Amino acid sequence: MTAFLVVLVIILFAVAIWQMSKIFQLSQNKSTLSSEIANDKDNNVNGWLMMGFTIFTYVLLVVCFWKWWDVLLPEAASEHGSEIDSLMFISMSLIFVVGFFTLWLLGSFSLKYRGKEGQRATFFADNDKLEFIWTIIPVIVLAGLIIYGLFTWTDIMNVNDEDDPMIIELYAYQFDWRARYSGEDNTLGEANVRLIEGVNQLGVDASDPNAQDDIVVNELHLPVGRKIIFKMRSQDVLHSAYMPHFRAQMNCVPGMITQFSFTPSITTEDMRLNDEMVAKVRKINNIRKENSKALVAKGDEALEPYEFDYMLLCNKICGASHYNMQMKIVVDTPEEYEAWIKEQPTLAEALKK
Repeated sequence: MTAFLVVLVIILFAVAIWQMSKIFQLSQNKSTLSSEIANDKDNNVNGWLMMGFTIFTYVLLVVCFWKWWDVLLPEAASEHGSEIDSLMFISMSLIFVVGFFTLWLLGSFSLKYRGKEGQRATFFADNDKLEFIWTIIPVIVLAGLIIYGLFTWTDIMNVNDEDDPMIIELYAYQFDWRARYSGEDNTLGEANVRLIEGVNQLGVDASDPNAQDDIVVNELHLPVGRKIIFKMRSQDVLHSAYMPHFRAQMNCVPGMITQFSFTPSITTEDMRLNDEMVAKVRKINNIRKENSKALVAKGDEALEPYEFDYMLLCNKICGASHYNMQMKIVVDTPEEYEAWIKEQPTLAEALKK
């Protein structure tokens, strides 16, 4: 480390001497050479380059919209999702409009007001009116967005016990998920990572009466139209429970419990019949079919056809297998959900095996 610091100091000292020598040469040089002063040709080239960059950006924007407009998420599958989508649409529309015109002004002004020999730039040392305008407009717009966002977030995070919410725990660990249902009493039993042993992968306190009817699964089923409160824990590192189709995301932090709630509004079967989703699945399967031809030619198995499912993903880079950390979510009708949950063994039954 000492040798590295010595070498670094020597390099910095050499650079300092070099810069000082350039400054000394510039101060002593009375030559009339003007190779570093922009002339009309330089200004014309840079003005047209700025205009070309502006046009290129607009063309790129059109191509991106035309080619990838269909990769966006379909309609939200939760009751609060429409509020999130509205907030996102308003924010992105403002950014798009302001960016569109700002880019044009930068490009066109760079060309129109490029430097010319003998022409002096006109400037204002200060202008209170202009400064007021370009200060108050962003303040009003940003204040409106922030207030709108805060009210939207408060409405989403506000959980009323009168809604009779179902309690479910989402447990994250490298590199998988487990879900724990609160059972008939709708109360999760106590848990601690120190109690993890054998089949008790979540560290649930088996002596807690509230834990006896808890149900641990690796596939999450939700009844449509029922508010769900998700209690989230992490066993090891920071994870993030991300359910894109429900417009829901919350960090899972080791040593603490975070929560998020939403009400599923579209069953898995209904979403599969959605026209937009049908088109997306068809496009994906066409791509998989084309890729399968090369695989079959090499003697490998063809890719299986894709079928849409809601997914729980990790949205934090939590390690080498982060990309594979996901869990299937099935939104059932209330009758289908009740039939499924009755088939699942309780924690007490699982620990007896």
